[in-house]
Amino acid sequence: MQHVNFIIIILSAFIPMIIGAIWYSPKVLGTIWMKESGVTQEQINSGGMLKIFGFSILFSLFLSMSLQFMVIHQFHLNSIIMSEVDYTNPGSDSQTWLTETMANYGNNYRTFKHGLFHGILVGLFFAFPLIGINSLFERRSFKYIFIHSAYWIISFGLMGGVICAFT
Repeated sequence: MQHVNFIIIILSAFIPMIIGAIWYSPKVLGTIWMKESGVTQEQINSGGMLKIFGFSILFSLFLSMSLQFMVIHQFHLNSIIMSEVDYTNPGSDSQTWLTETMANYGNNYRTFKHGLFHGILVGLFFAFPLIGINSLFERRSFKYIFIHSAYWIISFGLMGGVICAFT
């Protein structure tokens, strides 16, 4: 059975914060982002940072918990047999199959590169469309869409790589 490594999940939740500190800094894309979003430096400096960072870490933790199921294929083995009557009984046919399968294939595709690939796919096929849809209705520019989407594609890629390689 696949087990969750909570330390890696918690550490990977900080990846968006680290990438965000770089990505949205004035020397990278922060100035363009502020212009495209209509945010002023005074608004950024206005406080409430504990709430903003606290909820950001919490939401990133939710993302990390979800992302592990998208980048680690072995998590899905349980779903194949969980409807079997003897699923929870040690030594049963289904548990024997699961144990043998994990022994033989449990480390397949458990690399940073594989997790990076799937994390990028999550960014491209989930984050990008969600940001795009919301931004279009908010009448935001394509620069705005691409700044945020690229940030999440990079963040999900790195998160997926770390989670897949170390969980």
